[in-house]
Amino acid sequence: MRVAMIGAGYVGLVSGACFANFGHTVVCVDKDARKIDGLNKGEMPIFEPGLAELVELNAKAGRLSFTTDTAKAVKAADAVFIAVGTPARKSDGHADLTYVFQAAREIAQAVDGEKVVVTKSTVPVGTGDEVSRIIADTNPAAKVAVVSNPEFLREGAAIQDFMKPDRIVVGTTDARARSVMAELYRPFEDQRTPILYTERRGAELIKYAANAFLATKITFINEIADLCEQAGADVQEVARGIGLDNRIGPNFLQPGPGYGGSCFPKDLLALLKAGVDYGTPIRSIETIISINDHRKRSMARKISAACGGSIRGKTVAILGLTFKSNTDDMRESPAITVIAALQDAGAKVRAYDPEGMEQARTILSNVDYANDAYSCAEGADVLVILTEWDMFKSLDLARIKSLLKTPVLVDLRNIYRPADMMDRGFSYHSVGRPAAERRS
Repeated sequence: MRVAMIGAGYVGLVSGACFANFGHTVVCVDKDARKIDGLNKGEMPIFEPGLAELVELNAKAGRLSFTTDTAKAVKAADAVFIAVGTPARKSDGHADLTYVFQAAREIAQAVDGEKVVVTKSTVPVGTGDEVSRIIADTNPAAKVAVVSNPEFLREGAAIQDFMKPDRIVVGTTDARARSVMAELYRPFEDQRTPILYTERRGAELIKYAANAFLATKITFINEIADLCEQAGADVQEVARGIGLDNRIGPNFLQPGPGYGGSCFPKDLLALLKAGVDYGTPIRSIETIISINDHRKRSMARKISAACGGSIRGKTVAILGLTFKSNTDDMRESPAITVIAALQDAGAKVRAYDPEGMEQARTILSNVDYANDAYSCAEGADVLVILTEWDMFKSLDLARIKSLLKTPVLVDLRNIYRPADMMDRGFSYHSVGRPAAERRS
């Protein structure tokens, strides 16, 4: 099939490359001429494992191309995907649908004949109705069916998530649109991927509800971690114990500095606002957002406590700036809040991240950036692991200890074992686990 992907950002580029890899002909469209020029040269605008290779493979095969010409791409397509950003509005937290509606107008102006328009962007319930209205008002002659097809891609594992999804959700009651979507996703029949066909509004809510539930699991285990620290229990044992329950499952039960990224923060805010708008406030979501915000700030206090209660004038070395590993995404990263709080308390901050420092420089002020983990640790009063990059799991700990001014390590991802770190002579502090000396 012929696909036009409006938006060559994270979702659009990954989805477009993966659709092309399944044999469809895909044109990714973006208004950013520099981005399109770079993509045509093989330059990736984002870091995602395996994406550059997948784009190169399918571009060379002639199945994937890039353009700024929306009209041409739309006219040639069987299905047109809207995969543009929907950031939270600073004024009220609602999802900003400016780019979605703009894309809808441009699609409508280019449509001739029948077309299926698919909203891939994460949008509030009822957005599909508005997209359909905009297209009808802009081009009354257009025969367009609007479908909701939310994405469930994890940054750092997006290609795997697209190729082998838990489920595919298609929101439409239009028979023609359903037929087009079935053909588009036909390659997934061989791997027996569940395809859930729903009413459009139901599909829109599924994405928000899923992210809210995952954020709830993260927030819950972080609060249990605090209790474990005070009670002398190991949160990782507790998480494993509850995760073995099939009704709960083990995923998203890893304690840490709180959730961040491009999805959870804005999606929970949007769901919260939707509840208010429809007169059904979702109080649990309001609480989760508040707890997570507090969680990030409390990590700075944890670091200060590990340094004897004050970090004024001390150098804090931070390993990991992105909100998770295997991405360069700094959006809503816990590191932003933690570093700001450390600086407010008088600390000097030095940081290293294998992929995120270019973005970090545009967000964080008065941070010294190191070339690697060891130059980051050199002369620091405390070393903090904020992101669980694999390279931080196999540090030369003897070298790290020799470089630090004092052997204090705060591990906010529980990469290392307390007993091992005590044996190596570290003052080691992790999340939700008792100190090694209490494990006799």
